Amino acid sequence: MRLFAQTALLPSGWAPDVAIEIAPDGTILSAVPGSRVSPDDERIDGPLIPGIANLHSHAFQRAMAGTAERRVRGDDDFWSWRDAMYALAATLDPDALHAAALAVYRAMLAAGYTAVAEFHYLHRDPQGRWYADRAAMARALVEAAKSAGIAICLLPALYAQGDAGGVPLSPRQQRFAATSDAVLGIARDLRSTYARDPAVTIGVCAHSLRAVTPGELRALVDGSPRDVPVHLHVAEQTREVEAVEAALGARPAAWLLEHFDVDARWCFIHATHLDERERDGLARSGAVAGLCPTTEANLGDGLFALAPYLRAGGAFGIGSDSNVSIAPVEELRWLEYGQRLLHRRRIVAATGDGASAGETLYRGAAAGGARACGFAAGTIAPQQRADFVVLDDAQPPLAGAPPHELLDRYVFAADRAAPRAVMSGGRWRAGAPSA
Repeated sequence: MRLFAQTALLPSGWAPDVAIEIAPDGTILSAVPGSRVSPDDERIDGPLIPGIANLHSHAFQRAMAGTAERRVRGDDDFWSWRDAMYALAATLDPDALHAAALAVYRAMLAAGYTAVAEFHYLHRDPQGRWYADRAAMARALVEAAKSAGIAICLLPALYAQGDAGGVPLSPRQQRFAATSDAVLGIARDLRSTYARDPAVTIGVCAHSLRAVTPGELRALVDGSPRDVPVHLHVAEQTREVEAVEAALGARPAAWLLEHFDVDARWCFIHATHLDERERDGLARSGAVAGLCPTTEANLGDGLFALAPYLRAGGAFGIGSDSNVSIAPVEELRWLEYGQRLLHRRRIVAATGDGASAGETLYRGAAAGGARACGFAAGTIAPQQRADFVVLDDAQPPLAGAPPHELLDRYVFAADRAAPRAVMSGGRWRAGAPSA
């Protein structure tokens, strides 16, 4: 398969007349600018950019979107929101989870996400009993992704205690309960099933340091292959930071960086409340900060210290998390706008004079998201997945834009930011790439 794009965003920058050869397995063989179109080429009607991997999703929570916006009691916060989430979780079986996830994953593709990391902790049935197949709920998610056509990094979660310090799980958390051995077993089963599927990666995750003991986390990490992604929620709430510090004697990110070989396969989801030492340590480690601005705003989490993290060379990606919004450009826009409101200045993410905020955010999220999901993707280059987004430059605000303005307009000015078409793994999954 050969595509011809009049304009494409390559690692070196925007380039004209790019011919892209795609292998049958959905990887890029070559991407050559300055090419001539041939009769057999599929001509792309619009600028071509790499797709973005959504590095953090709880697909089932989409059913809550817009339903938890009435004051319940006193000062509502993340902890009161959990009550509604627990109530929803109690209603789902594998078939219902598959149907919910299928709709969410199709929406992600339509919005420009080409892969998703699903952070999965609904292991047991609503009564807290294991299904005959312990991986039943996880398989429902992977099969939903396959049906939708989106690549998936499935992350079965270790969730063993109700709070830091050994607090037992509450009755509403019993269907999340799993030991390190159980999670490793689910991951092994899934890797065996999908071993030959390039669109499926199986990692592991711990819900958070609130939900596991140090020994359980060590068993999970040491029992996993060295090349699979490892994710966990870190420092989302100040109450979480305080609880972990009281139980372990250190703040969450600091404790992890000290006790584990944190490297590029790790993803610290949220990482909202880091001190300066933690922030710079995370940047040096090569791990990815998994930022979910629309969910973090919806839950009142706080704001990540983006500018100093980027100056320190930190990697980041974006996720839709609770799926209250499914739009990568909205995540990127609010990642920047939150910083502008906090610091009362403009152009925060782009740290060099003349640099584009939109391009800095988009390129960074594409690279970091792919890394966090364990896929070779995020750029249009040989040996990468053919994960592409075709922008609709026939409509304002992209119409007539020079290439160097396209991503700024797409991220910050596109009210209806649906791409013209989206390819994942060498196949068109949403829209139409040519007129």
